[in-house]
Amino acid sequence: MLHLFLYNWDVRSKWFDWCENLSFEQLTAERIGGVGSILQTLFHIVDVEHSWIRAMKGEKDLILDYESMKSLTYIRQHSEACQPEIYEFLQTWTDEQEEDLVDPHWLEGTYRKGEILRHVIAHEIHHMGQLSVWARELGREPISANYIDR
Repeated sequence: MLHLFLYNWDVRSKWFDWCENLSFEQLTAERIGGVGSILQTLFHIVDVEHSWIRAMKGEKDLILDYESMKSLTYIRQHSEACQPEIYEFLQTWTDEQEEDLVDPHWLEGTYRKGEILRHVIAHEIHHMGQLSVWARELGREPISANYIDR
């Protein structure tokens, strides 16, 4: 699992770099699909990842407001600040935890930790695909999603 998180973080970092050349208007323009804009999608990716990991650790979710973080720099800094905590959690992951149950406060029901980790990985890859479509709509080359040679 750790390798796929590292892959996602590398691709995310490259998307943050890619976004540096966009205007604030391009970053915040409403797009079809995703959760709204490019910036809001990046915020959503980071927020979902961190929320699920905290839920698996039995810790309270940090409720973040997109409007107060509406800056590429701030969202990138938050992403990078969360990664050591997530990395540490993944370093201690064992197969025995696969079936452990989690009851997140924002959803009804319980979910298996292994299922959650795979969801978080797939969730980011899904949104990176949306970013790729939006990049092409802007006439720009998207970030490669290739896992090989990364």
